Amino acid sequence: MTGARLKYRHLGRTSSHRQALLRNLVTSLIEHESIATTWPKAKEAQRLAEKVITLGKKNTEASRRRATQIFYTPEKLIPKLFGPLRERYTTREGGYTRVLRIEPLKEDQAPSAILELVDGPKDMRFAMTARTIARQRAKGEEMNEMTRKNKEKAIRYRVDGEGDMEKMVQKLNELEVGSRDNSEATERRWGGRI
Repeated sequence: MTGARLKYRHLGRTSSHRQALLRNLVTSLIEHESIATTWPKAKEAQRLAEKVITLGKKNTEASRRRATQIFYTPEKLIPKLFGPLRERYTTREGGYTRVLRIEPLKEDQAPSAILELVDGPKDMRFAMTARTIARQRAKGEEMNEMTRKNKEKAIRYRVDGEGDMEKMVQKLNELEVGSRDNSEATERRWGGRI
């Protein structure tokens, strides 16, 4: 049928190549808890990652075998999936991952994104909310409605969410921010030296 909706993104690859790519992305995501890739790849890998974490929550022998088939390094990742990740997401019904759009990373200006596990140590929304709270407290302002909602979303499923947020805000208050003038800095990617 010409023009029919696709069930999934083909990503310009054969079926076996696409499956290998998605398995590799999910393996890296579970290992590092945050990866940067192109936006279409991140959205497709998000689907498989949600299914893998659901397998981890089931904690049956069949789900262990299925997760072993998906991961490229199952000896490292199976204990993590059925241990800390399973405990982290026991109360969460779904939505274990988040895709955040970022500026293009490649020269071809392909739309890029960060795929991350939510409620983890590398949770970008949690860090951005803590930074906003720290900035508002430094200025002596009260927390506005948007920041209040973001804070509620960020700490909703965390075990000690309020305490973790306060620790992060204190940590950000102690940081010294230098000037944004990079005239002396010579970065490698802009042709300079480090």
